[in-house]
Amino acid sequence: MMKKRFTSIIFAAALAITGVSAFTGCSSSQASANANGTVTLTNVSYDPTRELYEAYNEIFKTHYKETTGNDIQITQSHGGSGKQALEVANGLEADVVTLALEYDVKAVEDAGLIEPGWIEEFPLDSSPYTSTIVFLVRKGNPKNILDWDDLIRDDVGIITPNPKTSGGARWNYLAAWAYADQLYNGDETQIKDFIKKLFQNVLVLDSGARGATTSFVENGQGDVLIAWENEAYLSLRDAPDDYEIVSPSISILAQPSVAIVDSVAEKRGTKEAAAEYLNYLYSDEAQRIAGDNYYRPSNQEILQEYSSVFDLSINLVTINDFGGWTAAQETHFADGGVFDQIYEK
Repeated sequence: MMKKRFTSIIFAAALAITGVSAFTGCSSSQASANANGTVTLTNVSYDPTRELYEAYNEIFKTHYKETTGNDIQITQSHGGSGKQALEVANGLEADVVTLALEYDVKAVEDAGLIEPGWIEEFPLDSSPYTSTIVFLVRKGNPKNILDWDDLIRDDVGIITPNPKTSGGARWNYLAAWAYADQLYNGDETQIKDFIKKLFQNVLVLDSGARGATTSFVENGQGDVLIAWENEAYLSLRDAPDDYEIVSPSISILAQPSVAIVDSVAEKRGTKEAAAEYLNYLYSDEAQRIAGDNYYRPSNQEILQEYSSVFDLSINLVTINDFGGWTAAQETHFADGGVFDQIYEK
């Protein structure tokens, strides 16, 4: 059964009409969660969203206070997306998850914590912002890295996280596969050989995207970081004289997914607050927060405001080109899948 949709407009309108708190008609558990005037939410997210949610949480606190009269406190948890999904499935209490890809949210659903139909609960397949995969190289691009085929050269050292634990790493892998698929006209033997050579050049296989950035930026390892676009731009912003971004000819539309963790939110009486927290990510204010933190706004008009920042001309494949996340996970990342077959530590 599809869960009830909550929108910021309806939320605010209800307040205007009734003149009372939006939680007046809530269940006793909802009321008790707000008895002291402060709601608490936990957002379990993936590695590179720290800066995004640090900024977003501040504007949401103001929005929530203005629309409900209540204060809200938000706790963040960050790590490799696959690892975070496993933690929530194993008991880490989260009111919402904002993970790197649909499959990781599905893993929490499969644990019985999220109701079916979550992907339809919020607009655009519950993906309020997107990203893609780019290369971060040293200033001057000394290895002349221009596209995916340069990453399989013997003189190139690569930093990328582990696809078994990191959602970003799975996007990296699939973007490379899409390039090789075009290069070799779908010849799977040659594609697998290409991916194997690429991972033979990986110097460090960190568990999450932020750890990979640390290996490349702070520890000085590797010639190229295969990175979330937002991670690459953060590094460039902090050290413009040290790095450059290279956009490959083919990449992938990375769609991070958000969902309410229904069983936890219902138990804690925070479901309406959790719904509004995720809904407000689609507001114009939040979409610009996403753009300012180098995520691509899902609102196409607002995305165009950042056309001088993002390379909007990249040829982007989608997860649908791989048959969806369930098929991609089973084929490539499950135990015994293609990644296990080609990766040699």
